[in-house]
Amino acid sequence: MPAQDTGAPPRRLIVLASIVAAVLAAGVAVVAVFAPSNEPSRDQLAVPSVPAPQANEPACGTLLAALPPELTSKGTELGRRELAAPAPPATVAWGQPDAIVLRCGLERPSELTPSTQLRAVSGVEWLPVAGQGTSTWYIVDRAVYIALTVPDSAGTGPLQEISDTVAATLPQVPPRFG
Repeated sequence: MPAQDTGAPPRRLIVLASIVAAVLAAGVAVVAVFAPSNEPSRDQLAVPSVPAPQANEPACGTLLAALPPELTSKGTELGRRELAAPAPPATVAWGQPDAIVLRCGLERPSELTPSTQLRAVSGVEWLPVAGQGTSTWYIVDRAVYIALTVPDSAGTGPLQEISDTVAATLPQVPPRFG
């Protein structure tokens, strides 16, 4: 009895197509397992971007180069954290799980007015701004504005160390209120 033409592809072609599809699926699975991920690792810190129009100023570069690799918080050494891409310019972080974040070249803080109470630490004028679980301290007496955001549990060690670094690195200027 002669073979009937059903219009279906030959059996060999179906088997070959199935094998090719299985090999491709296995290749995709291998690439998915071993390819680098765009997701930050657990050690990387995602830091949201904020306006920092002076982040590329030489003063920020000078400060960033002088920052310590570790900060001391309540007797504990906090190492530098790797920032997840895209990392904001002129930004550094220390500590885990709660990070201390320094940003350089920011806009003038809106809280800075002629009647604002500033705090001096090692010859550096700071403007403290309380938040929920953190405080952000702005340095307001240098050519660029610098912010240090610390968890409420951090203590004063990081503020002191950053003050010492800033005082030794950047010349003081009068605070600018407008």
